Amino acid sequence: MVPDRPGVTRFVHIGHIVEDLDETVRFLTVLGFDCGKPVVAEGDWVGRVIGLEDVRVEAVMASAPDGSGTIEVTRFRTPTVAPHEPAPAANRPGLRHIAYNVDDVHAVVERVRAAGWDTVGEIVDYEHRYLLCYLRGPEGLIVELAERL
Repeated sequence: MVPDRPGVTRFVHIGHIVEDLDETVRFLTVLGFDCGKPVVAEGDWVGRVIGLEDVRVEAVMASAPDGSGTIEVTRFRTPTVAPHEPAPAANRPGLRHIAYNVDDVHAVVERVRAAGWDTVGEIVDYEHRYLLCYLRGPEGLIVELAERL
């Protein structure tokens, strides 16, 4: 179907800027994402798109096993970034978390804890429909897990 007016047609990916690309890729791999190989992007065209000069980035595309919900994890080599604040709380305005369905929340949380990360709060049974929890990964990334009951 052709829309009456031009507009968004489908979700492509979300961008997540990090300082430690390897650690974030490790976290996403533990969660079960399919992570590609790092790709370097640089040159005038990159700077013109994002409004910065002398840009050189390294990026990894991480997708859920079904190919949906892709995250573009990017580390800027140049320009450098200023020191950052501690990870914001879950209620701070802005993009705070991304959510994914899982088959077994408890198993995923156990795997994530064994790898060195933890939940933000606790695993909660929401109206006997879902088990839900938030995980805090590297550099403040929050991932919500939802297991349909």
